[in-house]
Amino acid sequence: MRLSEKLILFVLAAAVLPLSVVGFWLLRESERELTERLSAEQRAVAAAAAEGAAAQVIGAINALATSAVVIDWRTASPDEVQGGLRLLYAQSRLVAAVGLVDPAAVATAGLVRNLEGHPPFEPEAGHPEASWFPFESLGARGEKGQVAISPVTAARLPVAIQVTGPDARAAFVVVQLELGGLAEQLSARASPSAGQICLVDGDGHVVAASDRQPFAAGRLKLLRTGVAQGRSDDGEQVAIAPVPERLGLWAVVALPEQVALAPVRTLRQTVLGGIGVTLALLVLAALLFARPLSRRLAGLGEAAAAYGRGELATRLDQRGSDELAEVAATFNQMGQELERSRARLTRWNDELRQRVDEATADLKAAQAQLLETQKLAAIGQLGAGVAHEINNPLCGILGNAQLLMLDRAETDDEFQLLQKIEESAKRCRDITQNLLRFSQSQGVGAQREVDLNAVVRSTLAFEQPRFDELGADMAVDLAPGPAFVLGDPEQLSQLLSALLSNARTAMLKTAQKRVSVITRVSDAGVSLEVNDTGKGIAADALPRVFEPFFTTKDVWSNIGLGLSVAYRVVTEHHGQIEVDSRPQQGARFTVRLPKFDPLKVEPAARPSLEVGGQGVGLIR
Repeated sequence: MRLSEKLILFVLAAAVLPLSVVGFWLLRESERELTERLSAEQRAVAAAAAEGAAAQVIGAINALATSAVVIDWRTASPDEVQGGLRLLYAQSRLVAAVGLVDPAAVATAGLVRNLEGHPPFEPEAGHPEASWFPFESLGARGEKGQVAISPVTAARLPVAIQVTGPDARAAFVVVQLELGGLAEQLSARASPSAGQICLVDGDGHVVAASDRQPFAAGRLKLLRTGVAQGRSDDGEQVAIAPVPERLGLWAVVALPEQVALAPVRTLRQTVLGGIGVTLALLVLAALLFARPLSRRLAGLGEAAAAYGRGELATRLDQRGSDELAEVAATFNQMGQELERSRARLTRWNDELRQRVDEATADLKAAQAQLLETQKLAAIGQLGAGVAHEINNPLCGILGNAQLLMLDRAETDDEFQLLQKIEESAKRCRDITQNLLRFSQSQGVGAQREVDLNAVVRSTLAFEQPRFDELGADMAVDLAPGPAFVLGDPEQLSQLLSALLSNARTAMLKTAQKRVSVITRVSDAGVSLEVNDTGKGIAADALPRVFEPFFTTKDVWSNIGLGLSVAYRVVTEHHGQIEVDSRPQQGARFTVRLPKFDPLKVEPAARPSLEVGGQGVGLIR
């Protein structure tokens, strides 16, 4: 017998036989452990599903009861009753219908049902108002807030909430809960390893399920025997847990036998396959025992070539204690050092690129801000010069036109011509006054601690009538509590007025007219947001909206200085202003201002608290 054949027989006797014995023993233990783990998982899933269903249903009932007793139903008008019922209807997605019931009259004073996002509900034919709840189950009248629950029928759970005290005529808010909505929660808990999850009543009727598979008869038999774990006649592994709070429901988790035992079969195939592969590898290793040296030398050459190509992650097998193992260890150590060096160089390069990008971005932002500031300064000088040069002859034209109008009757043709001259002169006067006001920037001035919420309220009190004339809705959402910033309340009010004026003009020809004003306070600062449903701004015009004289308005007014004034005020307050808009989708202007920090302000710089420009002092 050749030496290689003896080696193969030795390997088979010394390695494969013990490996097979150990493998089959491990397989048997793994099957037992897997079966126990599956049973435990099913019980845990059933209990969790039961607890979750009870929590969701009872939570919805408690929320409805808490909200229902707050409303005085006895004095409420029909519209108020309907509004209260809609409020209760929106409390939970499980609500299919809600109504106010007088048990003595066996009729509902109101009924809300079949709204979007809720389960459909239709009463029985011939009894459109009263048949959907068994009034006899209300029992004796109790205290206000008492809840009565009827048995589950066809996945529906009727609930009655007494909303009057014992001293008044009993009235109930009756709610129909559709428990089929619990299917989403069951689907979230279901898993391929545990199986299907169902909520069933005592008769085995499915109330909700994680999938649409039918409820097997074998499960119903186990359910009626009251067992918590078992194998049904249908060949399923079943776990059952009652739903708390006496709802008369059970959570049933079932997994077909072929699915339950699939991991065991897979494990058996894996073990047998592993033994076969191991046997083949051992035989192959014995046959190739004479070639390890050549393979290791070839590997050393391949690793050197890989390093030459820059593949520094290549490593050699350094197992063993001979000279080749020492060479492999040294080679691997060299590769690690080279890889670390290249990683450091790459990291330094990335950091340098990031710093260059940040510096470039900061420089571009500073350059853009400087350019806008220069534009505003130039237009200020131009406005002052134009106003000075035009106002004097303009006053003469306007005065002479008005004097000539005094000498003529309104029916005179020349009177109409003089009236047009007067209107044009007044328009020119308004334009020069706007230019003059823009050129007379007050600068930063004496800034003080200001509540931005108060400034918004004060400005909206002045602006609201203009939006009422336009027929526009205004929504206000102010941050809770004060929103303190350091600034000039008059300039901040001017900023908000400019943004609201821009919103009004943008909504002149839109069908939907709605503007919202929002303030927010965070660690980063205080923000003011103005949203409108106007015609929007084209993408190519967005970079120029804050430029003086630039406008996208259909009616040219205010010579395009409103947003330029807003930009100037924000800049003087060390803030930022951003615009987000698309054509026909409205616009959103966001102003971000630094939050007031009294530790960074000298006491002399903050003598009082200005609220909305009204001069309300805050004694410190």
